[in-house]
Amino acid sequence: MNVRYFRAGTHHGWVPARSVGTGRCQWRPLLSVGMARAWRCAGLRWAAGGPVLSWAGGRRSALARGKRVAFAVAEGGVRTCVGARGHACPVRAGVPGRSTGARCEECARLDRAHSVAADTVADDPRPYRVYLAWFGPGLVKVGITADERGTARLLEQGAVCFSWLGRGPLMAARRTEELLRAALGVPDRVPYARKRAVRAALPASEAERAAEIAGLHARAVALGGWPETLTPEPFRPVDHAGVFGIEGERRGPAAVAEVAELVAGGAVGGELVAAAGPDLHLATERGVVVLDTRLMTGWELVSAGGEPCAVPLRELGRAAAGVQDGLF
Repeated sequence: MNVRYFRAGTHHGWVPARSVGTGRCQWRPLLSVGMARAWRCAGLRWAAGGPVLSWAGGRRSALARGKRVAFAVAEGGVRTCVGARGHACPVRAGVPGRSTGARCEECARLDRAHSVAADTVADDPRPYRVYLAWFGPGLVKVGITADERGTARLLEQGAVCFSWLGRGPLMAARRTEELLRAALGVPDRVPYARKRAVRAALPASEAERAAEIAGLHARAVALGGWPETLTPEPFRPVDHAGVFGIEGERRGPAAVAEVAELVAGGAVGGELVAAAGPDLHLATERGVVVLDTRLMTGWELVSAGGEPCAVPLRELGRAAAGVQDGLF
């Protein structure tokens, strides 16, 4: 994909770095919280009131639409591994700026060694639920989540609509997931790039958004070979478009670009107009830019008070209706 570096914007669109004049991005401190010292982001979580950014040390920043979100990466900073399972990386290894996991090879291996998602845990006694999730036209997946987590997993993945399919022990849920993959060709993963590409072209009504998983749910419950210990659940669609801010009148302009990576000395900022999964949609004077908050982890972040904007951006493809062909 085409990645370009930008430094400043005008009221007329996007300006490449080499043609910058005196224009500047007037960023403010993150969520208007003055950060005199460096902060390390621990990731984005979804709570009952919406998305929340967590910081090392336990502090949290609630993210409400309309808030100004802005920060800079410390000059000379290096992105370091976030460790695994609550333990710091013993060598503070450097990690690539475009890595969404922010872990070195060894810590990533340790993290996946105790992961339900990676199918390396088989003796979890908690009940699990199987779900069908819809992210946009043609983008459906099957997955499992611990019953006690409720809808948190679906919000974290950016599922626009979903329905439970069944409930039971972990291995029964896992076998049902595999059954749907084999018999109906339903994947268990959808790349985030594809999720972002279709958000601007979602059907207008909840019924339309639920139609695809309604048909798939009916086909799934009609299959033979379900584990006896898994209890089927009726089709009851849950729609998150309103929660994400991408429904009807709440839907803002389509995103024109996404942050490819953060860099030392770079800055990002804008008004939060939508949030889905780990993604923040920020309205800037250049247009709406999507920031995957997973790119923030591992960096030392500081207050941004008017520095020129300098981050690599990747223009979104034409898969989303209404997205312009180019940045300039």
